[in-house]
Amino acid sequence: MCKAVELFTAVPKLHNCAQAVAAGAGDEALAESMKVCGGGKAPLGRCGALHAALELTPAECHAQMISEFVALAGAETCREIKSATLPYPCAECVRLGALLVEKYRR
Repeated sequence: MCKAVELFTAVPKLHNCAQAVAAGAGDEALAESMKVCGGGKAPLGRCGALHAALELTPAECHAQMISEFVALAGAETCREIKSATLPYPCAECVRLGALLVEKYRR
């Protein structure tokens, strides 16, 4: 299991989706600032896991990352992901965010 998913699913719950991706990537300062970005509260209503992944990677990669995320999760926003007929689980969004960070971080 990837570190971000471990953090996200740990009991007691100490990390929201955005914090888990940031902390899983080793950026504790960013994780702390992401406290307000879980549950659809990231800018633009974006999935927190995607938002954290974007914060951790170069801007020139963002369009491709968003495209890859949407292809798997079905949407970019938390609300759309959760309201889909077959919603993509939050833990899978965290895993996908972490994978995108690994792929695109320099």
